[in-house]
Amino acid sequence: MNLDGSAQDPEKREYSSVCVGREDDIKKSERMTAVVHDREVVIFYHKGEYHAMDIRCYHSGGPLHLGDIEDFDGRPCIVCPWHKYKITLATGEGLYQSINPKDPSAKPKWCSKGVKQRIHTVTVDNGNIYVTLSSEPFKCDSDFYATGDFKVIKSSSR
Repeated sequence: MNLDGSAQDPEKREYSSVCVGREDDIKKSERMTAVVHDREVVIFYHKGEYHAMDIRCYHSGGPLHLGDIEDFDGRPCIVCPWHKYKITLATGEGLYQSINPKDPSAKPKWCSKGVKQRIHTVTVDNGNIYVTLSSEPFKCDSDFYATGDFKVIKSSSR
């Protein structure tokens, strides 16, 4: 509910940036987890760039913060440790390998399943890392695991 008593459409919600840590800390560990507006995210520092996404894999809720980062077709991806799903850090696309069944000698190529993992904006200001949750209005597969009983980071306020 808004202050005026009207219900707010969650798909049009605007989120404020939240400070999640220091730039020096994430550069050492190359990843960190945080709760931003009651949503769990993982923040990666990879090859000089910051990326943030929902912490649970869109496929089955696997813990992406425990996955390895690998390049597939020139795109850095987090590989889910549970079922090896590949998710691009930059766009949240799920990748899979495809081959033309009519040409058995063809090399498999990496194709997109579309955006499956919700990504969030990371900014740096005065050595602090800020995450702003995505306010994109589309439903994303990772939304299912981003809230409720699937949380892995326990809030200190409980």
